[in-house]
Amino acid sequence: MRRRATEYRRPVRRRLSCWIWVFIVLFSIAGFGSFFIQHSYQGGRDHVEQQPLLEINPRNDRVVHEARNFTEEILSPQSYARQLSQQMTLAKAYVIIAKEHKNLHLAWELSSKIRSCQLLLSKAAMREEPISVAEAEPIIKSLSSLIFKAQDAHYDIATTMMTMKSHIQALEERANAATIQSTVFGQLAAESLPKNLQCVDIKLTSDWLQNESIQKLTAENKNSPRLVDNNLYHFCIFSDNLLAVSVVVNSTVSNAEHPKQLVFHIVTNGVKYGAMQAWFLTNDFKGAAIQVQNIQDFTWLNASYSPVVKQLLDADSRKYYFEGSQDYTDVEPKFRHPKYISLLNHIRFYIPDIYPHLEKIVFLDDDVVVQKDLTPLFSLDLHGNVNGAVETCLEAFHRYYKYLNFSNPLISAKFDPQACGWAFGMNVFDLVAWRKQNVTGKYHYWQEQNSDKSLWKLGTLPPGLLAFYGSTEPLDRRWHVLGLGYDPNIDNRLIETAAVIHYSGNMKPWLKLSLSRYRPLWEQYVDQSHQYIRDCVTT
Repeated sequence: MRRRATEYRRPVRRRLSCWIWVFIVLFSIAGFGSFFIQHSYQGGRDHVEQQPLLEINPRNDRVVHEARNFTEEILSPQSYARQLSQQMTLAKAYVIIAKEHKNLHLAWELSSKIRSCQLLLSKAAMREEPISVAEAEPIIKSLSSLIFKAQDAHYDIATTMMTMKSHIQALEERANAATIQSTVFGQLAAESLPKNLQCVDIKLTSDWLQNESIQKLTAENKNSPRLVDNNLYHFCIFSDNLLAVSVVVNSTVSNAEHPKQLVFHIVTNGVKYGAMQAWFLTNDFKGAAIQVQNIQDFTWLNASYSPVVKQLLDADSRKYYFEGSQDYTDVEPKFRHPKYISLLNHIRFYIPDIYPHLEKIVFLDDDVVVQKDLTPLFSLDLHGNVNGAVETCLEAFHRYYKYLNFSNPLISAKFDPQACGWAFGMNVFDLVAWRKQNVTGKYHYWQEQNSDKSLWKLGTLPPGLLAFYGSTEPLDRRWHVLGLGYDPNIDNRLIETAAVIHYSGNMKPWLKLSLSRYRPLWEQYVDQSHQYIRDCVTT
């Protein structure tokens, strides 16, 4: 065999000496030992960091607990409070199941341990300290034993799930019933008139009947030329709430630059007519002219002229509102408000008929407060439109399809479902354009088409959206801010810059259920110094 050249030969493998191997082994052992010690130290430190609530006092060898929020304690997955609360929840479920199966002794045992658990949790919460092992262990063991005992008594998971499901359904039904009941009670509270306001009405009505000078002054003011002067600023309010109307008038004149140029046209019913006359004739509103009319004197507003009058006189409608018929259980409680059957709520569509000599007027609801001078509204260019109003379609639910039945071809063929809605409450009406476009006639047409309530439910806004469709001029949002009767989170800056704030919703400012945040804005315009208001205050 031929030998390779020297440069091609494999190098000879030299063995390491024994000392080198010993050194490598010792170094490895030292490394593993160091790693183990470091790991043990880190684990111990982590254990200490996970339990920062315990500290040993070397002087007296007692455990000192750092104060801790009990909510954090019960939410901590490693705390005994969390374990106790979870066991207690499960035990409560087995109490219900045990009672249903007539195992009253087991139910009593579980209830007893639940009370012990609740007592321990309450004590821990009061002393602001975590529950110790010694405190938690007996209860946890006893509760676990009872829960296992309940499971052995054939209260298995399937039975537990079925039982709890039935109880959840029962609770949901009770919650729904309570919600409906709460809505109905809230609606009743919103419809009621406080005793102090009724007291003021009675006193003023008495004055009207006994004081002949007030009645003579009423006759003299009926023919005042200011009532038909189109160079003045005319406002109309339709209501049977004396104090609310007074606040609207008082807030308007208080913020007007020239209050003597304002004229207020108030229409009320026969019951409140005397009280309204007595109030506005015996109080000064900075020289503004005030006219009070009785809707019952509008003999032209009858069933032969107005379809809505015919519908409101219908026997079924009156039965629904005044007898509480149970045939309409699918109707929302808010639609059962008696205001929907009141002519005072519908005569806004007859403003040109009520004031035939006027050319422009501002309509105000009785639940608004005026904060700015409103006379600039009369110089706004409505671009030939009839109604100047603030649009409310910033949210989707204020568009036409939310108010009207677009499954009906009469609606879907003529209107855009995405058209923007607007608000009644502060509206500028060009009465010349109104008469020219025959808006009242359009209103009559849609009321006749809706005799079976197939186009919309109730109220005045849906027919208003139809009658003024294509004839509404959008106004700056600051003219009219809504929602103070239901929304507690309206931006203060929006309220401060608003010309008119509207307590739309059930929480009216004259009711106890009103939102306290907004009530002072309304109360500042109530004449608290008036003798009748002071006498009628109820505690």
